[in-house]
Amino acid sequence: MKSRFARYDTIVVGGRVAGAATAMLLAQQGQRVLVLERGTYGSDTLSTHALMRGGVLQLERWGVLGDIVDAGTPPVHMTTFHYPDESIVVDLKEPLYAPRRSVLDAALVDAAWDAGVDVQFSTRVSQLVTGLDGRVTGVAGTDARGRPFWARADLVVGADGIRSLVASAAGARVERTGFFAMASIYGYWSDIDATGYEWVYGLDGAAGFIPTNDGQTCVFVGLTPEQFATARGNISAAYLDAVARVPQLQDRLAGAHPPARLRSFPGMRGYMRQAAGPGWALVGDAGYFKDPTTAHGITDALRDAELLSRAVVSNTLADYQAERDRLSTKLFALTDAIASYQWNLDELRQLLLALSGSMRHEVAEIQSWDNPRVVDSRLSA
Repeated sequence: MKSRFARYDTIVVGGRVAGAATAMLLAQQGQRVLVLERGTYGSDTLSTHALMRGGVLQLERWGVLGDIVDAGTPPVHMTTFHYPDESIVVDLKEPLYAPRRSVLDAALVDAAWDAGVDVQFSTRVSQLVTGLDGRVTGVAGTDARGRPFWARADLVVGADGIRSLVASAAGARVERTGFFAMASIYGYWSDIDATGYEWVYGLDGAAGFIPTNDGQTCVFVGLTPEQFATARGNISAAYLDAVARVPQLQDRLAGAHPPARLRSFPGMRGYMRQAAGPGWALVGDAGYFKDPTTAHGITDALRDAELLSRAVVSNTLADYQAERDRLSTKLFALTDAIASYQWNLDELRQLLLALSGSMRHEVAEIQSWDNPRVVDSRLSA
C-alpha cells in the first residue's frame, strides 16, 4: 500500500467480476479508485462460468471480450435443453462464452489497471471506518505483508461476495429471501464433444455441460440440500452416482477423462439485500444472490456493476436499488421456482420460457444504455 492513509473517491472491497468491473467503469469516468482483494491475481473460485447474452454484450462494449476470446475461450453456438422425453436445441445468432474465472477475473482486473485503478491483492479488510454521524468514510485492514492500513473514500463498495463484510458491517438489511436452494457438485472433464451449453432436467435432479478453456468442459450435477448432506462424506461417490442416473451424462462421459478434483456448493437460499446507505453500496453477490441453477450470477454481477457506476457518477445512488430490483425481481422469483423442484415437466418448460423472456428484457435494457464513457444524468431510460 502506497500510503496507510490514502484518500480515494471510491474504495471497492473485492476485486473479482463485480468489483473489478465497477472499479474500471468508475475510473474511466475520472474517479480515483482503490480495489482491495484478499485473493491473488488470476486465482480460481467457485463459479458456473456461463455468460448470458447481457454479460457478453457488456464485455464486448468495454473492450474486454477480445482478451477472453484470445485466451482460448471457446464460442458457444447453441443451447440444448434435455428433458426425459425430448431434447430441444436452440441455435444462437451470436456466440456466448463461459471463461474460467482465472481468465475472466484477470481480464477485468487488467482493464481496471489500464483505466488507472489502484489494485491491491492479498489484502484483507477487517472493518469499516465511520464518521461521528455514522456515515462510512473508509476501511481498515492488513496488507499483503500483514501490516495494518487505513484508507479513506467518499464511497465504499462491497463486492466481497455472499459473506460480505461490508454488508454485515454496514447493517445492510435482507429485504427478500428465496424459499429453495439446490446444491451442486462439478468438475472439469477433457475430451468431451461439447460445443454448446447443455442443461439436463429430470424429476430427481439437474445436470449440465458448460464448455470452457483448455479443451475442458465443466460438468455439474444438482442435488437437493438433503441429498448433499447425506453425500457430504463422499462427494466423489455422490457425483458419480448422480451422473449414473442421467443417461445424457453417462453416455457422453464414457470415453472422457475425468476431473482431477471436484468442487461443491452446499446450496444457499437466494436473497436481495439493501443495496446502498450513507457512504456505502453493494454489488454482485454481496447485494444480490440467486440460486446458481440458472447460471445467471456472472451476468447479474456485470449488469449491476454498470448500474452502480452510472448511479455513482450521475449522483443518483438513491435510485440504484430500485433499478437493480426492477431488473432482478422476476428473474429471482423464476430461479427460485426452478430450484424448488416442485414442478412437473410441463410446468418446468413454462418456467424456462418465462425465464428466457425475462432475460430478453434484460438484454434489451442493457442495449439501451449509453456508452459508459458518456454517462447520462439518468439511471434508466
